[in-house]
Amino acid sequence: MSGPLLRVEGLVAGYGRPVVGPVSLDVAPGDVVGLWGPNGCGKSTLLNAIADRADLLAGRILRMPGLVIAYQAQQPVRLPSMPVTGRELLRCADASLHDMPLAIDAVLRQRIDRLSGGQYQLLCVWAAIAGRADLILLDEPTNNLDPTREALLIEMLTPSRLARRDASGAQPRPDRGVLVVSHERRFLEDACSRMIEIP
Repeated sequence: MSGPLLRVEGLVAGYGRPVVGPVSLDVAPGDVVGLWGPNGCGKSTLLNAIADRADLLAGRILRMPGLVIAYQAQQPVRLPSMPVTGRELLRCADASLHDMPLAIDAVLRQRIDRLSGGQYQLLCVWAAIAGRADLILLDEPTNNLDPTREALLIEMLTPSRLARRDASGAQPRPDRGVLVVSHERRFLEDACSRMIEIP
């Protein structure tokens, strides 16, 4: 694979009016790129524009042909009554159970409407990371996470967890990228290969 998975050039985005931009960035295979900035600076809007959920008002978004995107919003949707287990959720997301952290394996048989906020958040992040996506967009993934689960999230974003093995089971290839939004600078410093500040 050559070239970036995603290239953003002079992007201005919003919802009928500008909220963020201009912003330029690349995400290459193997990158974990953090978007940092104060609340209200447009970090989530930038992710939404990349996922076609916000208006592109200026600039360009170039995606690798055939790019598959997984997007996790700040608050993953969970209805008050959802008789679906963690395992069934991962099956619907076509997410692998291989090399799964023990903390996630422990909740697979439970109904997702009975999980704590942190358990559900981590399960949804795993669904994105362990799925078929080439580019993973995570919006404030530390929401509801205690320090132990936040440390586990950082470990889940390491190259060895993100790389997919080929059909022969050979050494994992760095063929995916992550764009992660957070207002927690320390988390981004620990989890990301580089950071971009959104003013």
